[in-house]
Amino acid sequence: METLDRFFKPPKQSFFLFGPRGTGKSTLVRRYFKDAIYLDLLDPEVFRTYSANPERLRERLLASGKGTTVIIDEIQKIPQLLDLVHALIERKTGWRFVLTGSSSRKLKRTGIDLLAGRALLCSLHPFTAAELGKAFSLEDALDHGLLPVVLDSTDPNKVLQTYAALYLREEVQMESLVRNIGNFTRFLDAVSFSHASVLNITNIARECQVERKVVEGYISVLEDLLLAYRLPVFSKRAKRALVTHPKFYLFDAGVYRSLRPKGPLDRPEEIDGHAFEGLVAEHLRAWIDYSGRSFTLHFWRTRGGVEVDFVVYGADGLFAIETKNTARLQPQDLRGLRSFKEDYPQSKAYLLYRGKERLMKDGILCIPCEEFLLALHPDHLLGKNL
Repeated sequence: METLDRFFKPPKQSFFLFGPRGTGKSTLVRRYFKDAIYLDLLDPEVFRTYSANPERLRERLLASGKGTTVIIDEIQKIPQLLDLVHALIERKTGWRFVLTGSSSRKLKRTGIDLLAGRALLCSLHPFTAAELGKAFSLEDALDHGLLPVVLDSTDPNKVLQTYAALYLREEVQMESLVRNIGNFTRFLDAVSFSHASVLNITNIARECQVERKVVEGYISVLEDLLLAYRLPVFSKRAKRALVTHPKFYLFDAGVYRSLRPKGPLDRPEEIDGHAFEGLVAEHLRAWIDYSGRSFTLHFWRTRGGVEVDFVVYGADGLFAIETKNTARLQPQDLRGLRSFKEDYPQSKAYLLYRGKERLMKDGILCIPCEEFLLALHPDHLLGKNL
């Protein structure tokens, strides 16, 4: 694949860059900082050297003379280096540190807050439609996701099949994040059914035949490995009784499909619908992170079952977005957005669907999903380019 410009722009100060494996963190930082000192902690020799003697980093930098940029790739492998990085930043030695990571679990335990205010926290997501431009295909994105490591492969299905196994082997098993790898593997199968759904931990625990607290721990592992996230309900100035449980999403549509078991009782349209909703979710998360605006992402659902898939809320506006994996809209498809606009008349509402035409229904813009995603640019407010 040719090198594509990403929407992420590196800060001028030291920063963490978190993102799941395969999102292109290493490629991106090495492209931006060609003359940087580079430590790849996935390299066994480098890992052994610096895990045995973290002070070697200070010695190497002192020998280099004038400060510049230092990249430490997969910093979670040796979290003890953070103490040294902290000391070097405090002494204003002139070094800027770029610390990439595909897991925050060890860093949380060892105190990532140590660098709070001294190193910004940034995220890198899979490709967005606007980053790919003309190369973007909605159908391909729903089938294989948008991970650079997958799109760059001649056999994307095979890469996706091995993706979860890579995490199980290198992150979960080797780092002893769970006690029983068999239970965790069954959990991955079970939790994939919760993608784009309200999270019911009790049901997942029953399916896996483990205790509820074990499932809670497993979900935390997925979140710390940046493989999944929870979406809270939007409840500001609520006028109706709302559900309290969050929705659950795996971070990439292709990874979701690779984990989701399929059988004769599974309806393809249900799997496609969840992949469709998840794809929009990952685009909205990326837009929020890259734009730098103070937006937050939610969903809205009443106890009576009226729902809006996404609510984007911030100082610059309130947006309600519904997704429908269909080419033909029915009146009931607008029910959730109508109810939301009754409660929040100042909101802007969009319905994303698989059709080809833009339609305006009851003040709600119904727009082809591909068109919406291609217009989603961090330099512009949501909906401005539509």
